[in-house]
Amino acid sequence: MGVGEGECFVKGEGKGGGVGEGRPVLLLHGLAGHAAEWDHLVRLLRPARRVVAYDARGHGASERRPADVSRAAHVRDVVAVTEQLALARPVLVGQSLGGHTAMLAAAAHPELFSALVLIEAGPKGPDPELPARIGGWLDSWPVPFASTEAATAFFGGGPAGQAWAAGLAEHPDGLRPRVDREVMVACVTENARRSFWEEWSRVRCPTLVVRGESGWMPEAEAREMRVRRPGTELRVIPSAAHDVHLDQPGALHEVIEAFLRRTDDGLADLYKSDHMS
Repeated sequence: MGVGEGECFVKGEGKGGGVGEGRPVLLLHGLAGHAAEWDHLVRLLRPARRVVAYDARGHGASERRPADVSRAAHVRDVVAVTEQLALARPVLVGQSLGGHTAMLAAAAHPELFSALVLIEAGPKGPDPELPARIGGWLDSWPVPFASTEAATAFFGGGPAGQAWAAGLAEHPDGLRPRVDREVMVACVTENARRSFWEEWSRVRCPTLVVRGESGWMPEAEAREMRVRRPGTELRVIPSAAHDVHLDQPGALHEVIEAFLRRTDDGLADLYKSDHMS
């Protein structure tokens, strides 16, 4: 499915049998990732609600080298998917750069989204060394990978390694990344130059911030987010690194559903009232 100006592939909408009546959920993956990495969490969420995941521009089955990979372009895609699929005030759930996109979308379009879950993602910056780190990380991949097993092992094994390996494409000489190195570096250019605390202050919907116990997001950043927006919920998932949704999908599902039950009990209604007054 094409959305907006950049071609984004919607992997699944979760409209089949057994889908509940709860608020829909829109899942946004991180840098160099793909929509299928949410599959385990989708299976856990789907009995209660409609779930949508899509490949961000420059990722997965979407256009590999889009002309625009700015933060604003990614936000436009979130809005386009939400509107074209008629998602009624969905919950935005994003990991890493996908969480950053979710935060910006919620800040820019408060009327569209009912709640926000940020996984290992926040407004901190600038980070001038980020593009070089991303480029160096991608350069470290021993491309082409000889097999799925070799790729899985390189990416650390287990569910996380399998998910990363699943994002590779088959070529005559082996498995290669679907993503383009320069596009991935360009995706983080704005994060290298500035922080996004002003945008964070404009978020109005109930928000849950999730860190992995051994993840990359500093505890101080999460605490500052709550200082600037009191009421923000903070959770840490044990035995999880940066890819919380891959390391501990069951535990992540539990904290998300508990958060959504609490917002169903009143916070979402308060949010609506605030914007109607």
